[in-house]
Amino acid sequence: MISLAPGLGDVIRPGALAFEGVRVADRDDRLDSLLSQAEAAARTRPPADIAAVRTMYRKVGLDPTKRRPSSEALLRRVLRGEPLPRVNTLVDVCNWCSLELQLPYGLYDLDHVEPPIALRLGAPGEHYAGIRKDVVNVSDRLTLADARGAFGNPSADSARTMVTTRTTRALAVVFAPAGLERANLDRALELTSARIRSTAGGVEIGRFVI
Repeated sequence: MISLAPGLGDVIRPGALAFEGVRVADRDDRLDSLLSQAEAAARTRPPADIAAVRTMYRKVGLDPTKRRPSSEALLRRVLRGEPLPRVNTLVDVCNWCSLELQLPYGLYDLDHVEPPIALRLGAPGEHYAGIRKDVVNVSDRLTLADARGAFGNPSADSARTMVTTRTTRALAVVFAPAGLERANLDRALELTSARIRSTAGGVEIGRFVI
């Protein structure tokens, strides 16, 4: 499903889930209490270990305090007293998992991804249009790319492949540090799959771990 560029095996261990037949809504009231509980838990017992993901960034020469992993950005938001962002049901579920597990997630509309998919370092000057219309620079950064170019990284994803209420086929990627035990990554994927299927329906059609 995803190839890993040479030299990154001691940096990152990606896990991925592919789904078809999902139904994405702007909002699902059933998630409200679950997300509120996750926010309260994070404030009461903040995740202790964010160092592994920061180390993953530093191994490729990035300062994680300047361009934060998406998981840490969510945690900092919640610790400031703000709620998790509500985007749509599929994005909300992945943010929930990312907050709890403190692992960066990427979420993509498979109908806008053109295989093959590779996880590599961005080329000099490489960038893409971000979801919030900003330009995301991925030069020398961990980057997902397809036949059309870069479209995602552990900090920010692209507008081209973002999940919307029109999405029916989706790819969720967990950007796990290489040192994360395989059993822990497997549990993360199982939890994510169960929450996606419970919230958005659909069928898991692929699961991948390097």
